[in-house]
Amino acid sequence: MTDQSINDTVPGGAVRLSGISKTYGSYQAVQPLELTVPQGSFFALLGASGCGKTTTLRMIAGLEEPTTGTVHLGDQDVTGLPPYKRPVNTVFQSYALFPHLDIQENVAFGLRRRGIKSVKKQVGEMLELVQLTEHAQKKPHQLSGGQQQRVAVARALINHPKVLLLDEPLGALDLKLRRQMQLELKRIQTEVGITFVHVTHDQEEAMTMADQVAVMNAGAVEQLGAPTELYENPGTTFVANFLGTSNLIEAEITGSSGDDLVLKAGDGKLALPTTRCRAATATGGKLLLGIRPEKITLTHADDAGTVPDGRNRITGRITATSFIGVSTQYVIDSPVADGLEVYAQNIERDTRLAPGAEVVLHWNPAHGFGLDAAQDIDAGLTDGSDGADEGAA
Repeated sequence: MTDQSINDTVPGGAVRLSGISKTYGSYQAVQPLELTVPQGSFFALLGASGCGKTTTLRMIAGLEEPTTGTVHLGDQDVTGLPPYKRPVNTVFQSYALFPHLDIQENVAFGLRRRGIKSVKKQVGEMLELVQLTEHAQKKPHQLSGGQQQRVAVARALINHPKVLLLDEPLGALDLKLRRQMQLELKRIQTEVGITFVHVTHDQEEAMTMADQVAVMNAGAVEQLGAPTELYENPGTTFVANFLGTSNLIEAEITGSSGDDLVLKAGDGKLALPTTRCRAATATGGKLLLGIRPEKITLTHADDAGTVPDGRNRITGRITATSFIGVSTQYVIDSPVADGLEVYAQNIERDTRLAPGAEVVLHWNPAHGFGLDAAQDIDAGLTDGSDGADEGAA
């Protein structure tokens, strides 16, 4: 069966992994997992180096043979098919463009390989899609990194795959260009409407582009959901710390008040809506109360009387500050926890908020979340953002 005939028999670009795993000797790179990527979605596999995300992508592509389980693309079981017979194309971090060919011939390569003679119209459409029409006659070395990345995407899309696999495609770009390309890739995916599966260690990248994110840890999917859901309501300390920064406060459940749990942390009383808690809620039990740094308001102790009623509040002392442009990062030691972080936008900064100042930290109880206290409070703090390749894992 030819590439084109398989392409035609797969009715959609949904990806379904059933019990798929990968073992190298005694090392299990990917634990058995069940995962469905909806057709037409932009899906991200997010995790630190060595978590198994690239191995999972390579099993979808056919570049790695699963130890157990099956891979379905649409209604087609492709587990036993070689890469060139699967209706997928892959874009890697190294774009692997042909330096001796101009841009239009790089894009046309897949069509010519399949024996298609008339390629001008399709190549023109792809170059227009990635906004490189005026660069058609240039060689790869004459383009910027972001432009080369778009050429690689166009070359992959011209074969009309059901699924486009992206393996750290923006890793070689500088920060500003990477952010531009995040928006560009999302635009392209929206226009072509095919399934994109994107592997990255960059949390911002995943949340900017993806409709759904699977956070991977130690070869397993730790949590799956929309970026907003994962950030606002993480299910584990790993996810809470890997997607941004979380303050985690150990607290005891002392009772309930209406729809809220009443918590004791240090000598203070805090509240948490039961709907925001993923831990057991029995009185006398313990949990981790999480709150994101940007959700906290910092008030100088002299103005403590201005804090509105109904807000969670704890006292502390500023130990360090860092100006980071759009905001200032404060580090505070408190009776409930040391090293709490608060991000405050740099609008009419209170100059009294300096190291050594006594402060009140306060927030809306609905902005917190509750996690199982048995989890490792430091889980997820190593984010793998050095960009190192995963190797086998």
